Amino acid sequence: METGELNCEKRAVKPRSMITALRRQGRVPAVLYGPGTPPTPVSVSGIELRYSLSAASHARIVRLKSGASELDGRHVIFKEVQHAPVSGAVLHADLYEVDLTRAIQVEVPLKFTGRARGVADGGILQPLVRALTVECLPLEIPEAIEIDVTELGVHEVIHVSAVKVPGNVQPIFDQDYAVVSVLPPTVAEAPTPQAGAAEGAPEEGAAAEGAAAGAAAAPEGAAKEAAAPAAAAAGGAKKAEPAAKK
Repeated sequence: METGELNCEKRAVKPRSMITALRRQGRVPAVLYGPGTPPTPVSVSGIELRYSLSAASHARIVRLKSGASELDGRHVIFKEVQHAPVSGAVLHADLYEVDLTRAIQVEVPLKFTGRARGVADGGILQPLVRALTVECLPLEIPEAIEIDVTELGVHEVIHVSAVKVPGNVQPIFDQDYAVVSVLPPTVAEAPTPQAGAAEGAPEEGAAAEGAAAGAAAAPEGAAKEAAAPAAAAAGGAKKAEPAAKK
C-alpha cells in the first residue's frame, strides 16, 4: 500500500474567527486522535487533502509533514470528512493515527469483474454490498477487493465466505451474507388472446345488431300507439253531432 503526505500544523481553537481565517489561507481545520493520542486540533493543506481524498490517489495511509516534532512523521487514515452541502468543499477532517505494526479494521471497496453468465441470459447483476470490512496491517490495506462474477447465473449468489482476499487480509463478518446476485429478467410477456374470447365475439356482434334493430323498430310502434287515442277521439266527435241537431 502506497502512503501519501499531508502538510499539518497545530491550530488555535479560539476565537471562532480563526476557522474562517484558516479557510481563507487554503487550509482545512482537522482533529488528530488515536488510541494513544489525545484529540489535537490541527490544520491541513486543502489542496493536499483534496488530492488524498480523490480517486487519483491510491494512498490509504497518509504521513503527516509538520514543523512540530510531535506531529511530524505520524501515520493517519481519514476517519471522517465533512463536506459543504452545496459546494462540496471540505469543511473538516478527522485524522485517526495508526500504528504500522498493529492490525486495524477498515472498509475496502468491492470491484466486480467479468460478465456474469446470468446477465448474458437476460438477467441483471445486483451488487448487494459495495464494501467489505477487513482486518490487516495498515500498509497491507488493498485498494479494492476484486470479485469475478463470470460464472454467476440467474438466481445464483456469491457469499462473503467465497470472496478471495489478498495476502494477510482477513474479512470481518458476523454471518455469511450475500455480496452479489443476478436477478431474473423483469420484462413480462404480452398475454395471448384466448380462443373462447375470439369465438364469443360474433355473439356479441349479433347482440349489438339485435339491439340496433330493436331501436329502429321502436319509433314505428310508438307512432301507432300515439295514433290510436287520436282516432278514438275523432270517432266520439262524429257520434256527438246528431245529438246536437235533435
